[in-house]
Amino acid sequence: MKIRIITLACALAATTTVFAQSGLNSSPAASTASSGTEVAGDDAKAKAAELAKKLSNPIANLISLPLQNNFDWGGGPNDDGFQYKLTVQPVIPISLNEDWNVISRTILPYVYQENQVDEAVFGKSQSGLADTVQSLFFSPVNPTKGGWIWGAGPVLQIPTATDDLLGEEKWGAGPTAVILKQQGPWSYGVLANHIWSFAGEDSRADVNRTFLQPFVSYTTKTFTTFGANTESSYDWDRSQWSVPINASVQQLLKIGKQPVAFQLGGRYYAEGPSGGPEWGLRFQVTLLFPK
Repeated sequence: MKIRIITLACALAATTTVFAQSGLNSSPAASTASSGTEVAGDDAKAKAAELAKKLSNPIANLISLPLQNNFDWGGGPNDDGFQYKLTVQPVIPISLNEDWNVISRTILPYVYQENQVDEAVFGKSQSGLADTVQSLFFSPVNPTKGGWIWGAGPVLQIPTATDDLLGEEKWGAGPTAVILKQQGPWSYGVLANHIWSFAGEDSRADVNRTFLQPFVSYTTKTFTTFGANTESSYDWDRSQWSVPINASVQQLLKIGKQPVAFQLGGRYYAEGPSGGPEWGLRFQVTLLFPK
């Protein structure tokens, strides 16, 4: 199973390279240039540039469907563990009125792992759904006078795990917020939430966890985005940080009439609990549905 997943990752990486190389010719600007209509080409290029910037905004007014593939190595009791996690992350903006939107962000993970726990007790591998995280951000339609974009609201953890080892078996809730600024090709900001458990299996540990995701990205004129972030979490009951540092490159292009973004990145765990992974890879495909 692991060999098949690694092979798939290599194939996806190769596909990304091909699409990135063809992205300039497949972009809206290139496709309209051949028509000889300069105005239409400039307009299409401006729309593509706006779409590329929205990809760097977690609460953009844009329907999107990221399919994120994560591969992590080095965890488990013998440091030889492997975990594959596919997270489906639909983002759906809802207009409340002329001044406010609410942005729905859902994270639904599927996990396959080997050698992550004691094999003699739990078996060599586990697979299935993990817990779902649902966030709602109430956000002004327009940025502040200083150019800041922000949103805040509730976050809910739903115990959807199909295996006890893949979830916490706890309902949780708390606040979430994001603030960012986009200046020229740069986007930077931070997303955060905190979840406390309030119901679930009494035999399982309570949840009291803060999530912090500072991020920065740079988008080129060819709609390629270079980004870096951390997806850090702090367990207050165990006084334990987990700090994966991610670096990525993303290419926006069109396949037919469908805008798609392909992202490839690496991850290093600067801090983590005993038995946590050491490094990982990420491949993400994002389907975009602009209005």
